[in-house]
Amino acid sequence: MGCSKTSKTICSCIACKPRLRCEFGKVLVVCDMLRNARKLFHLKRSLVQQTSGIHTGSTIMSPKIALVLSGCGVYDGSEVHEASACLVHLSRAGVSVSMFAPDIPQMHVIDHIKGEEMQPARNVLIESARIARGNIKPLSDLQSADFDGVVFPGGFGAAKNLCSWAVDGPSCTVNQDVERVLKAFQGDSKPIGLTCIAPVLAAKCLPGVEVTVGHIEEEDGKWPYAGTAGRIEQCGAKHIAKDVTEAHVDLKTKVVTTPAFMCDTDLHKIFDGIGIMVDNLLKLMK
Repeated sequence: MGCSKTSKTICSCIACKPRLRCEFGKVLVVCDMLRNARKLFHLKRSLVQQTSGIHTGSTIMSPKIALVLSGCGVYDGSEVHEASACLVHLSRAGVSVSMFAPDIPQMHVIDHIKGEEMQPARNVLIESARIARGNIKPLSDLQSADFDGVVFPGGFGAAKNLCSWAVDGPSCTVNQDVERVLKAFQGDSKPIGLTCIAPVLAAKCLPGVEVTVGHIEEEDGKWPYAGTAGRIEQCGAKHIAKDVTEAHVDLKTKVVTTPAFMCDTDLHKIFDGIGIMVDNLLKLMK
């Protein structure tokens, strides 16, 4: 016999109790479903952290990479597209990036339209801050113990401001902090990534290192800086020919290099090659 009450208030009569138990059971089912969904969400988040981060004791943390800049602009500083490509690929991989540059005067300043020297003089750290959107520190602050790897984008600044390769070639001198950083990261068995002309820094500071700056022949202008390969070997390093969309991994020194704008090619190929370099760099952390 059904309940005679027409009110929507809760009734405790014999006829309504089964229905109340049924409705309560549905609520319990919904609650269980919500709890299971929350558990699944936290499990997925944990798995993502494990695949994109690294282990530090019992805690999973995102990798930390230092990016070393040499100014702003291809002819007297960091190659902007290369620096940006490094940042994009590192960001996509879930990496925490901090940027550094030496607090020193630039070798010179180039008018990027005329290709001529211009005044006034500029500071490498201040110019690099343009790429870093102001969030940058002096290279003297960079310590290997604080990071899992380091990356040096190319551009003539790497050969003019981080060392004197542009003037002195294989007999060049390397900025003291640049040399310190490279040797510290290698000594701690932490990976080092370099693009474009920046591999000459490793060639000068890390004896016997294997690097690539692309091909050894100009090939009708496709590789306008092909002569760099031979000069790298004069430093005691070994050059490995690679295409622009490839990277070379020296497993012994954990140095990863890619040709980038050493090749006169399409921008997306430069971007892809740097992505390969970053992927291999991160694999060396595991």
